Amino acid sequence: MLLALPWATGLVKRNGPRPAAYFNLLLTMAGVIHGSVLLSWVEQNGAVLLEWPWFNAAGLELNIGFDLTLTNLAALEFVTIMSLLGQFFALGYLDKEWSLARFYALLGFFEGAMAGVVLSSNLFLSYFVLEMLTLSTYLLVGFWYAQPLVVTAARDAFLTKRVGDVLLLMSLVALSAWAGSLDFEDLYTWVGQVRVDGSISPLLETLIALGLIAGPMGKCAQFPMHLWLDEAMEGPNPASILRNSAVVTCGALVLLKVMPLLQLSPVAIDVLLIIGTISALGGALVAISQVDIKRAFSYGTTSYLGLVFIAIAMQQPVVAVLLLFAHGLAKALIFMSVGSVIATTNCQDITELGGLGPRMPATTTSYLVASAGLTGLLPLGCFWCFGLLIDGLNSSAPWLVPVVLITNGLTAFNLVRVFRQVFLDTPHPKTRRTPEVNWFMALPMVSLAVLVLLVPLVFRSIYSTPSLDTVSSSSVSLVVLSGALGALAGSLVPLDKFWSRSVLKPLRTVQDLLAYDFYTERFYRSTIVAFVGFIARMTDAFDRQVVNRLVNRIGSASLVSAEGLKLAVSGQTQSYVLTVLLAIVLLLSGLIWWRVA
Repeated sequence: MLLALPWATGLVKRNGPRPAAYFNLLLTMAGVIHGSVLLSWVEQNGAVLLEWPWFNAAGLELNIGFDLTLTNLAALEFVTIMSLLGQFFALGYLDKEWSLARFYALLGFFEGAMAGVVLSSNLFLSYFVLEMLTLSTYLLVGFWYAQPLVVTAARDAFLTKRVGDVLLLMSLVALSAWAGSLDFEDLYTWVGQVRVDGSISPLLETLIALGLIAGPMGKCAQFPMHLWLDEAMEGPNPASILRNSAVVTCGALVLLKVMPLLQLSPVAIDVLLIIGTISALGGALVAISQVDIKRAFSYGTTSYLGLVFIAIAMQQPVVAVLLLFAHGLAKALIFMSVGSVIATTNCQDITELGGLGPRMPATTTSYLVASAGLTGLLPLGCFWCFGLLIDGLNSSAPWLVPVVLITNGLTAFNLVRVFRQVFLDTPHPKTRRTPEVNWFMALPMVSLAVLVLLVPLVFRSIYSTPSLDTVSSSSVSLVVLSGALGALAGSLVPLDKFWSRSVLKPLRTVQDLLAYDFYTERFYRSTIVAFVGFIARMTDAFDRQVVNRLVNRIGSASLVSAEGLKLAVSGQTQSYVLTVLLAIVLLLSGLIWWRVA
């Protein structure tokens, strides 16, 4: 970010904004190489904790710390690889963008915040870098700030995340007061003591746990803080690639780090399950009714992160981490293929697209690979994760198994529906002469497709990962069957754009309900926004009618009294001195009398 600032601020103008992009790419590539070397070293020599004291007062010690464990470094590699591919993709996508340097400076800030989230060893640093993520989201979504809709989307994304951040800050302050430290290891020890001696009331334990959930819930676009991710699609597509893969992963990793603290309250675990279930099913249902190609998959991100929340609530951290990585890679590839379509057609409405398959073979292949990686197709990454998750749920919460299967089926339905509409339909006016994307976009897209295909081998090389052989045959059958049924339904549903809304009123009502996200935005406007507006109008009226009038009356009285007093001024200094002396005598007499009494 610092190296890109001279071009982003206009200090250097002679050679255009490209050097800022090249500096970012070079340093991100160095980060990928350094991270892989460090990951290998830690695997052989053990984890390392880097800490520097920052604040120490009244028994509270705050440190800037980075925990170099295998999980954290693997997440760091994921972040840097996604950032490298996204930045390379942006060179082709934003080829004619006049403020390219500003975009790459923001991407550098974005990447730094994500790296801080995954490496942080304490809740204080995690909160700080989460705030950096909120700011960078606002700046990247509002990148094209000349468009009113973009400005609104950036504002809504910022304010929605701020709600979760403020609630997380409340829990952070409470924990700093009671635990005396915000290091995760110290907090885990403190939780064990609290569960033994019961020094905190159940109500306070529940409030702390709910606050800890709220922060990651906003970052992961979970119900009821999910609307920002849909609106964030107004920003440039390269930023959407990172937002739907790496950013949501970072938010979920924070939730994984505070998972032991959530055991303080069974209510918080139940809330986490409810949020995950609603987000998984609701996001998948809303996605299948969208005609904007980016929004059709942004709601899918909400859906899959809902499954991650379920895995965390059910104490399956390994499955949660694997699902985060598998989903992140496949979803990034989906958005790269979507970005390629948008870049060549300047269109996001799938009803106006069609016949792109023969014209864009690399994009079509990447979309198919990403779709296979997202659904339960044997033996790709998400199939592995779904099988392990269902096995764990069968023994502890079998009622959640249909949630996973329905989510997988609806995702397959949505992917096939979009594929048929965009790549297999007859060519439309906007797609008759569509070429394949340039190599700046094709190279990272094809590279990521290879990574998605290699995910099972990566999982197999991780020693702590359960083997695919341990997944029961019933779970395998259920995952494959749900994906097959979803794909079959997606291949049979009629896609006539002229009759996209049914003439049957009940069916049309359901379509509208899903297309408008169950009217969540309207509900917020008629309840929360209306209530806040009412309070604002009441306080404004009180300020104008009561406070202003009172102040004005006091001012008028002062002026009137001054006008009267000026006529009694004699101009003789001895009179003023006598008045002061008399006032002092009366004041001292009163004080002496009060003390004696």
